[in-house]
Amino acid sequence: MACGTPVITSNLSSLPEVAGDAAILINPYNTGEITEAMQAIATDSALRSRLSSQGITHSQQFSWEKTGKATSEVLSRYL
Repeated sequence: MACGTPVITSNLSSLPEVAGDAAILINPYNTGEITEAMQAIATDSALRSRLSSQGITHSQQFSWEKTGKATSEVLSRYL
């Protein structure tokens, strides 16, 4: 996502929250949904372009620095 690759990811666990609208969410146990998502990305240039630009923008919300600071704050509170 951070490098502009269109993303297909699971609609389970925390992945929808992380991906937001910048990915195609599918049921990982449904091969039909996986196939449809792959075909959509392969054949729809507007979709590829939208997912690419949204992915780059969305991924900027996440960083190792931000994760480290948040982890440090939680540890400081409880240790």
